[in-house]
Amino acid sequence: MIRKLLILPALFFISLSFGQEVFDATTIEKIKKEGLNNSHVEKIAFELIDKAGSRLTNSQGYARAANYAVDQLSKWGLKNSKTEAWGEFGKGWEIEKNYVAMTKPYYMSFVAVPRAWTEGTNGPISGKVMMVDINTEADFAKYKGKLKGAIVLVKATGSQAPTFEADATRFSNEALNKMEKPAAPRAGRNNNNDDMEARRAAWMKRRALTQKIAAFLIDEGVALQLTGKNGRHGTLFTSGGRGYLKDAPKSLSELEMVPEHANLMARLIENGVEVEIEAEVKTSFNNKNLNGYNVVAEIPGTDKNLKAEVVMLGAHLDSWHGATGATDNAAGSIVMMEAIRILKAVGVSPKRTIRIALWGGEEQGLHGSRGYVKTHFGDPATKKYTKDNEKVAGYFNIDNGTGRVRGIYTQGNKQVVPIFKSWFTPFSDMIDNTTVTTNNTGGTDHLAFDAVGIPGFQFIQDPVEYRTRTHHTNADNYERLVIDDLKQISVIVASFVYNTAQRDAKLPRKAATATR
Repeated sequence: MIRKLLILPALFFISLSFGQEVFDATTIEKIKKEGLNNSHVEKIAFELIDKAGSRLTNSQGYARAANYAVDQLSKWGLKNSKTEAWGEFGKGWEIEKNYVAMTKPYYMSFVAVPRAWTEGTNGPISGKVMMVDINTEADFAKYKGKLKGAIVLVKATGSQAPTFEADATRFSNEALNKMEKPAAPRAGRNNNNDDMEARRAAWMKRRALTQKIAAFLIDEGVALQLTGKNGRHGTLFTSGGRGYLKDAPKSLSELEMVPEHANLMARLIENGVEVEIEAEVKTSFNNKNLNGYNVVAEIPGTDKNLKAEVVMLGAHLDSWHGATGATDNAAGSIVMMEAIRILKAVGVSPKRTIRIALWGGEEQGLHGSRGYVKTHFGDPATKKYTKDNEKVAGYFNIDNGTGRVRGIYTQGNKQVVPIFKSWFTPFSDMIDNTTVTTNNTGGTDHLAFDAVGIPGFQFIQDPVEYRTRTHHTNADNYERLVIDDLKQISVIVASFVYNTAQRDAKLPRKAATATR
């Protein structure tokens, strides 16, 4: 029945009702046609990925991407397109030069990326590589007074053995069906709280030791640290500490290496073969403006009673620096820009205001979205919320790579389940086995909204290569995008945002927000 209705001429206004839920099928069909037949996904992707480059928070690449987004959203006809500061982040940081190669026992160029916010080498350096193995503070004694001017190597951890499973996967029906069922608490685990606390304690212990090791190596006068990173098949997972803070102490010059190259040097050294390298790392810091900022723009609402209310869509614009951040998370920003372009292109006049936000500082702790929410909607720590909090109809987020939408997490909000299930019905030709689950998902910007009682949602996406190949790695480049998947996501996000803007009532909340 739905497919027959969708092919009727656009001059007919169609409302489909599923229980009490109603949506405009004619506009949804226009959204599908615009998004699939006149997509700008590849154009936006080129600008945010290839042209802007990596987008570490407060870097020049982030500024290039943000400026493009502000300008493009304005050209599409959105209002109030601008950057908006969310609070103090810290120093900007740039890689100006990066080179490392083994020169003895033979020449071999290496793949390595400077750890974010680390210092340079103050010119070219060369010399013998010394392997260090520090697992406890007691190990410091082995190296005390022996590392002045040294080039030190830290072995890679984990396994780099061949794998016999595909890097890229899509969710099976079995996995989706399992996901839709509420997660059962583990017996004897106090709803996993004990387990989570144990993992957190272990992580904090490792972090504390890592910080002490870094301080020790600096005090000992190490010239360069080469760190083998987890990964496989020439992939390394890039990272960074808290060196962006305005009062952060001077850091060591450190290169993070693909594990195969670090392991090669380690095996040579362990077997009595002397290893020498040459390297040069040049980095710079920008202390002029410590504030972090987001990109925001909107399509104003038109209903006299509802235009003060807002539905939001967003994704984080920042990335790590080892590649150009294609799937994490240019993909989400591409989708959100394309979704709002589609809405403008089909000429919607939404009852509620539709606002897009592209967040900064997500990779360092959801800073952009949390700062925005705290400024506009309230503080989750004090439970004191603003009047504008009550005016947010919902927030939709994309931040799980390039994979197509297969459903949505409702964050325990049971009341929206039938609503979302009805909204997915026009896309039965684009999604197999749509999953609407009350389970939570974490690690991205919808949590900032959920924390202050605003309905915030992350879509379920096929994993593709996200965890195995692209998330925070030196392989996260344009080629990792699946363009047809991004078109599908854009259409679905545009539809959900439009439906939220047109509902008689805002999306239901899990619980009433606290007093202002």
